[in-house]
Amino acid sequence: MLGLPSIPAFCLRPRDLRRGAVLTMAFLAAVGTGAYTGCWDREERAAVAVVPAGAPTAEGPRETGTADREAVARAVAEAVAEGKSGKKAAQEVVSRSGDRWGTVYDQGEYAAFAEGLDGHWTGVGVWAGRAPDGMIKVDKVQPGSPAARAGLRAGDRLLSVDGHAVTGLAVPDVVALLRGDAGTPVVLNLSRDGADLTETVRREQLKTEPVTVRQRPDGVTVIKVASFTRGSGDRVKAAVKAAPPGEGVVLDLRGNPGGLVTEAVTTASAFLDGGLVATYDVRGDQRVLYAAEGGDTSRPLVALVDGGTMSAAELVAGALQDRGRAVAVGSRTFGKGSVQMPTELPDGSVAELTVGTYRTPAGRSLDGGGITPDVPAGERVEERAVTVLGGLGVGP
Repeated sequence: MLGLPSIPAFCLRPRDLRRGAVLTMAFLAAVGTGAYTGCWDREERAAVAVVPAGAPTAEGPRETGTADREAVARAVAEAVAEGKSGKKAAQEVVSRSGDRWGTVYDQGEYAAFAEGLDGHWTGVGVWAGRAPDGMIKVDKVQPGSPAARAGLRAGDRLLSVDGHAVTGLAVPDVVALLRGDAGTPVVLNLSRDGADLTETVRREQLKTEPVTVRQRPDGVTVIKVASFTRGSGDRVKAAVKAAPPGEGVVLDLRGNPGGLVTEAVTTASAFLDGGLVATYDVRGDQRVLYAAEGGDTSRPLVALVDGGTMSAAELVAGALQDRGRAVAVGSRTFGKGSVQMPTELPDGSVAELTVGTYRTPAGRSLDGGGITPDVPAGERVEERAVTVLGGLGVGP
């Protein structure tokens, strides 16, 4: 879904900011209008929301700086008064601050992000991220999408969009080039195995199913949560209730980039009977996330995780692991655990700045370190999960 950044993204509509401060929680492993962000507004306080952000490092967790909101706003006001780009001025202040996940968005960008919250968006059907060499690479192509029909593949490098070179550009700038109305063409110049190719694709209204459920022959129910878009938590709850009595569940969070924290908390609530999901702070003010009561606390549960498990997905996995509710199987998660809050700027753009950190019920900070699975597994992870369920008293 070309059109969103592969950096912490933003889901606020303009009306959200007028209501007051909003927290977001997301790492968009997608460059496309269809990646998933997390947010909460005044009407959603019952579930609350957090924004983990950060990156895993060999050294473990690192300090994340933050830009001063007033300094950013002043820079924007001065730039606008001089006829310069307010967004660019804000980006420069945020960059100098050392806030690794601080970002700046214009109104059009975050308005487009809101589409993805309902699981639909306008794009060509490509997930992409920045490669270590700074180029934009295709991570995933949605089956049946315009990109898939044009033959785009994971691993392709994006060189230009409608003749505009993208190598070295900030991801939000690439996003601006990719965005457009449904039905409009976009010319993509790519590199594949050293050879250049050009494809013209038309943007379409796309959608995805954030939660899929399947029943294994051995009776185990596998619930795959691809992202936490609106309604995904209730879908997980329904799937748990529909699972065969006494049989185990595999909650597959691999490759989940995060999303709405309200949906993440609802997902955790499917397996908990109230209690703590996470704590977080906003400039030193401590807050909490609680699960709803009435979840299934007896059904054996395994959570599958990997390096693509991020943000809200890590919040769920960490809560279930710390509460002794699930055995985590797979590989270490990405490690995003800092809280960010957006600030509307004088020119209408928005700066999303780091304001604190969040912790699991046991007090663990996952920022940089991620979640270490209880049972490491590389290949045949699902089969390993079923074996673990067998050790818990279910399965073959």
